[in-house]
Amino acid sequence: MSNSHLSNEEFFSKLSELLDSRRDKDHGSIYLTQKRLAFDLSSAVSTPTKVTDDPLWDLHPPNPLPIIIRATNGKSKEDRAKGGKIKLSTLVQPDDLEGFYTKYAEICKAGMQALKKRVRTKRKKDKAKKKKAVTAGEGEKKG
Repeated sequence: MSNSHLSNEEFFSKLSELLDSRRDKDHGSIYLTQKRLAFDLSSAVSTPTKVTDDPLWDLHPPNPLPIIIRATNGKSKEDRAKGGKIKLSTLVQPDDLEGFYTKYAEICKAGMQALKKRVRTKRKKDKAKKKKAVTAGEGEKKG
């Protein structure tokens, strides 16, 4: 499985390409996820010792675990069949986290600069005003 992960620099270049491709279009989503990489505890060399008093004993590994960062373009099932789904992932070692997140934030900010502000329709604003008026009116009746 580790063969499918990109190096950090390859991940950054492909992520910036993915963000740029979304910028040219008016729609589409990009999903960014991150989590601690969990290992199979039965095959790990140094497993943490189970403590009967601590119900969360497996959350205290002896060594810091790497982080897996994923990015995908969120294509639908039909587009996935056509090969349009893009999946990127990389592993970040605990020692490299600070430098990685600095560059990751720069790339994400650059990719989000061209986003359009969400257009709110008048209908939604009217509903919000009516809801406020109704709740204010109910408060006067009770008092």
